[in-house]
Amino acid sequence: MTSNVTAVSYGLKLSPGSLEQLRSALVESGATLTAESTSGDGRYEVNTIDFTVEQGMASDIADLRGRIAASGAQNMDTAIVPASLRNAPRKFLIMDVDSTLIQQEVIELLAAYAGKREEVAAVTEAAMRGELDFAQSLHARVAVLAGLPAAVVDSVRAEVKLSEGAAELVAAFKAAGHAVAVVSGGFNQILQPIAEELGLDHWIANELEIVDGVLTGKVLGAVIDRAAKEKYLREWAAADGVAMENTIAVGDGANDLDMLGAAGIGVAFNAKPAVRAVADSAINMPYLDAVRHIAGV
Repeated sequence: MTSNVTAVSYGLKLSPGSLEQLRSALVESGATLTAESTSGDGRYEVNTIDFTVEQGMASDIADLRGRIAASGAQNMDTAIVPASLRNAPRKFLIMDVDSTLIQQEVIELLAAYAGKREEVAAVTEAAMRGELDFAQSLHARVAVLAGLPAAVVDSVRAEVKLSEGAAELVAAFKAAGHAVAVVSGGFNQILQPIAEELGLDHWIANELEIVDGVLTGKVLGAVIDRAAKEKYLREWAAADGVAMENTIAVGDGANDLDMLGAAGIGVAFNAKPAVRAVADSAINMPYLDAVRHIAGV
């Protein structure tokens, strides 16, 4: 029994030598190569190799990913994706927001208005590396915002920039009839206009408490942590009728690990080393729309 699988390689410039290394590694792993194509748009290049492998159970695919990652190809990343996901008629894409959908960490932008940006950035980095409990670190970071006028939220919203290719990625998935969601350890007050502008199917983040036009330094309700991100992935995918094996999750920090592991394929986007080490695939260039090529959209 064989399974159809695709190796999607991408990088700013793909070298013939690296691609030959990949082909050799696939063949040495028992793959039978069936088709190959190239694409790109001037920002980065993409190479796609379709192949078949015996068995094709999840453990075999995971093992193949490990061997390809260890093959030493330079200046490119390769995602090993079951053809069933790439060919699925309906898919579900879920993304983190800070440093994934957008270029910045919103809590750091807010903290700058309190003169605490560097202090908060250090805590954020430790939390994203998985060294701190996310909920505790969030409460500590938000506490420094106490007393700031709510107007700073509008100022920060104006500073936020989407990651390169983010709008194109969402538009492509939506045009193809797929569902797109974001789940964030950031804040609803920043995310809402972005979600509405992009036309996202689902979105959620933490809610900053504002009383009498002033930030209290607290968030309302339960914190959106790594467990919550996986929960919403499962709930929303089920509500949209998409099987978990046809879901794609994208994130950069330890807070994303549970949803990356639960999805059909988890993509580490310019991620911390601990996240890259366990994700199914990685994008190490600034173009978020590379996810399109991994997912076959």
